[in-house]
Amino acid sequence: MKSFCRCCLGLVLAPLLLALPACQRPEEAPKPLDLVPREKMAQMLADLHQLEAQVESSRLSPDSSRALFLAQQKNLYWKHEVTDSAFQRSYRYYGIHNKDLNEIYVGVIDTLTHREARLNPAKANQPAADQWGPPPKTN
Repeated sequence: MKSFCRCCLGLVLAPLLLALPACQRPEEAPKPLDLVPREKMAQMLADLHQLEAQVESSRLSPDSSRALFLAQQKNLYWKHEVTDSAFQRSYRYYGIHNKDLNEIYVGVIDTLTHREARLNPAKANQPAADQWGPPPKTN
């Protein structure tokens, strides 16, 4: 009976032990062959965030705004000559490597700040208020 239990245990554990080395931790994800370069990724993300803001402010129903966003998103991928799957794989890769994604979003914020300054030059000349701190006290 003992040998039967050992045999069953071996039959169960053997495939698990063989499959274990095939598992990858997320931080060891291979670099996709069609990885979108960081600069292009930052530009695309800035465009996507701007598109999202435009669609949200359009006062359309949720279904219509989603359809509009998806259609415009396809146009954006086409404009940048990137497939949606390549974008998703690249975003996932950069997301696993947090430092890379943080650096990309620094570029996204810079791009969006420059776009805002071009659209509203009067606001760009005003000193920037600290968004996260308390408002200044007045006497």
